Amino acid sequence: MLVEDDSATITGYPFMFETILNYTLYDGKTVGDYLSLEFMVGVGGSIVGALLLLFAGLFIGGWLGRRIRGIGKRYAHLDATLFNFLGNIARYAVMAFTVLIVLNTFGIQTTSIVALIGAAGLAIGLALQGTLSNIAAGVMIILFRPFKIGDFVEVAGMSGSVKDISLNYTELANPSNVQVIVPNSAVWGNIITNFSTNDTRRAEWTFGVAYGAPLNTAERVIKETILSDPRSLQEPAPFLQVNNLGDFSVDFLVRVWVKSSDYFQYQADMKRKVKEALDEAGIDIPFPTHAVISNEAT
Repeated sequence: MLVEDDSATITGYPFMFETILNYTLYDGKTVGDYLSLEFMVGVGGSIVGALLLLFAGLFIGGWLGRRIRGIGKRYAHLDATLFNFLGNIARYAVMAFTVLIVLNTFGIQTTSIVALIGAAGLAIGLALQGTLSNIAAGVMIILFRPFKIGDFVEVAGMSGSVKDISLNYTELANPSNVQVIVPNSAVWGNIITNFSTNDTRRAEWTFGVAYGAPLNTAERVIKETILSDPRSLQEPAPFLQVNNLGDFSVDFLVRVWVKSSDYFQYQADMKRKVKEALDEAGIDIPFPTHAVISNEAT
């Protein structure tokens, strides 16, 4: 009995194996078809071809992105931020196109995948409206370039030097060199003041002298002090004249043009220099005084 059972079991193996090989899996093909040498060679060739396509796509995308970014770095009058953005767009576009080709190589219908991605993108877009508004604003900033990296700007109530412009946010360093991150939607949706666009700026001061001071002398001292500084520009012509008769002083309004890069330090330096020059010339700079009258009880 044992021998007969063993032989039956042994003779049953070929039958079971043949049944498995003839089992239909997909598209009328059996397990044996998928295990055949011809099929394996075809699949192996497809995989190798897909890998080659992927490597080619990565190489071409990276090369194209670097070439586009290099254009912005090669020419000083071009905005490097814009070309960095365009370079990244070109790189990802080539990679996406390569993935679609690879999927087609394996017989996968990409039309349905694109439709699925579109539907998923719509759902994600509705869920991330705030983030997408920042990205849209970032694209507008990069394309229209109201400022560039290195400019000193005031945006959304914050001022500082622009350190980075990304699709989501703009990074500033305020005058105290503290990092400030401003969402792009707040930047593009508000007034933007760029202090670095023009090469020159107009500095303005008001200097007050005592009513008893000789005005001609005071005017000469102020003018000579300011114009003797090499940072003061002669064109456009400086402006200096009495502008106001205040409660305690006669006020001179002074306007002088200077390079934008020198503006802040120049404006502070002139206040000190004019004060010292007026003191040296013996011209008083008045300050408010108040008389206190004490009524003694009788």
